[in-house]
Amino acid sequence: MSDPTHRVHGLAADSALPDWPALTIAEVGRLLHDYPQLGQPAPVGWHSPRPLSAACLVDTAAGMVFIKRHHRRVRSVATLTEEHRFMAHLRRAGLPVPAVLRNTQEQTATAIGDWIYEIHQRAAGVDLYRDAISWSPLPNREHAHRAGRMLARLHDAAAGYDAAQRDTHILVARSELISSADPIATLRAQWPDRPGLADYLRDRDWQNDFAQLLAPWHAAVQPRLMQQPRLWTHNDWHVSNLCWNEPGSHAQITAVLDFGLAAATFALFDLATAIERNAIAWLELDTGTGAAHAEIALALIEGYRQQRPLQAADVHLLADLLPLVHVDFALSEVEYFHAITGSRDNADVAYDTFLRGHAAWFATTPGQALLQSIHDGA
Repeated sequence: MSDPTHRVHGLAADSALPDWPALTIAEVGRLLHDYPQLGQPAPVGWHSPRPLSAACLVDTAAGMVFIKRHHRRVRSVATLTEEHRFMAHLRRAGLPVPAVLRNTQEQTATAIGDWIYEIHQRAAGVDLYRDAISWSPLPNREHAHRAGRMLARLHDAAAGYDAAQRDTHILVARSELISSADPIATLRAQWPDRPGLADYLRDRDWQNDFAQLLAPWHAAVQPRLMQQPRLWTHNDWHVSNLCWNEPGSHAQITAVLDFGLAAATFALFDLATAIERNAIAWLELDTGTGAAHAEIALALIEGYRQQRPLQAADVHLLADLLPLVHVDFALSEVEYFHAITGSRDNADVAYDTFLRGHAAWFATTPGQALLQSIHDGA
């Protein structure tokens, strides 16, 4: 399934072979038969280094477009269209979200063989963080402040969008497990629909891991999670999914990208995910350098509060939620690597380094200091 001429971001911040082959000009040409408004493509100008799908920028007669391809076991036309409907709602509400183009059947997702495709208008602005690793911290406090404010704008725009929950767990950030009074029972109940995850967990002492690493955090936070209003959220709010009008510190956000992890969760879940993505150098935990960037976390919160008020209790809950916010998505990555790409090594990284390791870090001195900084800002 890999292409030796194309490399992507690996799980250890290295360069790795992709899970899926890169898009080719011949493949794009076949796809564009379903999009006659675009004409014929020019050679592919850029391939995305993100590893979980294949994507590229392509020049066409109607301008440059962004094309993304998924395997049918990761996304169906229906599950991909769920993302597009949410994006369209936000766009109608004034959020700067690129439009998804429709094919000759008036659908925003196109199935060809084993692949499902989507084509977006090119995002306005400069993709400043295009090459940033997903787990790399944001180096610019001013950008963090504006990212927080834009996230709050997204939540305001999402109000009233009451679509059903995503029809998949694969590579989607959901919150059912951490919101449940009994996450172990809830996970067991999902197994008939998630046989790949069930198969992986049979070889792991997962119930003990949940009890040791997650239960203490969960006991403190779960009753308050049940009171959070349901909201469709982005769930991958890293600055590499934003475009800007210029490179400097005064840059403004011009586009919001990549709704692949979007689902029905709640607003503080999305803000906690933004802190986890942008304020912690997860890939540097073993280097001895400071992994926590409290100033970035606080800037995200400050920007958010300027647009959408947060009470002191909300900020305390935000801090208490951080050690758990990754749980559902980490298990979805385990499921993806074990059941779809067949990589036991990557599934182990997702389970040990991501699921277990991130939760454990918050009990360390740096992790506790970050949480305390957020509590102090309440």
